[in-house]
Amino acid sequence: MIRLSRGRWSAGMAIIAGLFFLMAVVHGGAEDRISTGRQVAHDFDKGNCLACHSAPRDEQAVTLANIAPPLVMMRERFPDREELRKRIWDPTVGNPDTIMPPYGKHRILTDQEIDLVIDYLYTL
Repeated sequence: MIRLSRGRWSAGMAIIAGLFFLMAVVHGGAEDRISTGRQVAHDFDKGNCLACHSAPRDEQAVTLANIAPPLVMMRERFPDREELRKRIWDPTVGNPDTIMPPYGKHRILTDQEIDLVIDYLYTL
């Protein structure tokens, strides 16, 4: 049995909670991954995609954004998942003048979060 002091107890519990979340996402169904990807994409502190993009096919995506292309037909527009991943990872490679942040390169999103966002985007 491991004994933790109060400060370590809360840190330990946070780690355990994070691991349970990770296991649920990894082992969860497609709906769980899509829902989590939506949360990351819509989160102001994470993806914040709705600051610039509209997502007309997602009723939960409430925005008046029109700076960037709408998030529609994403699977058709990006049939190569890796190409979309590269654009999210560092969009400046394809367009040096873009205002879209390099989510992967600057560690705004983890690799797993980028994959979850793509799962969500492929539903649009």
